[in-house]
Amino acid sequence: MIVTNKAPDFTATAVLGNNEIVDDFNLMENLGEKGAVLFFYPLDFTFVCPSEIIAFDHRLDEFTKRGINVIGVSVDSQFSHYAWKETPVNKGGIGQIRFPLVADLTKQISRDYDVLLDDAVALRASFLIDADGTVRHAVINDLPLGRNIDEMIRMVDAMIFTNEHGEVCPAGWTEGDEGMKPDAEGVAEYLAKHEKEL
Repeated sequence: MIVTNKAPDFTATAVLGNNEIVDDFNLMENLGEKGAVLFFYPLDFTFVCPSEIIAFDHRLDEFTKRGINVIGVSVDSQFSHYAWKETPVNKGGIGQIRFPLVADLTKQISRDYDVLLDDAVALRASFLIDADGTVRHAVINDLPLGRNIDEMIRMVDAMIFTNEHGEVCPAGWTEGDEGMKPDAEGVAEYLAKHEKEL
């Protein structure tokens, strides 16, 4: 089980947002002020993957303003990542996305996060990592099922809210909603007010 435990750290080659290739990209050194979203995808130059990566990039400012860095990982090489970034979106590329793509050529990172499928490619897995390195949320999709990036933003907001207020987030909670005190009285009080909205 990875949620509630420390995220497996790694140092690997990556293509940064500015297209610089570095050999010593370290996860824990690249958490944002409030953490990071680490997401895995199967392969460069495939079908569902570019839609997800572009969706992450379109929402990057939303993550950044919350103090969250976004980091992508696949089993492709840094050269493949770079070539995919250099391929225009209308030609099946991802264009100049602004966050790092890590090259997991040995597949060890995918193994460490238990998302490697048939010893070949990573599943569509996303991990929300707190600033202290703890995994607070994980979602893993089979290959044909694309992720909802807005749901990850909602989970970031929920994590920040619970960290700051010590309250818990009920079903469907979004930023600005009332939280719930984590005791019997708090549950009763919340449900008395909001049961019909659930």
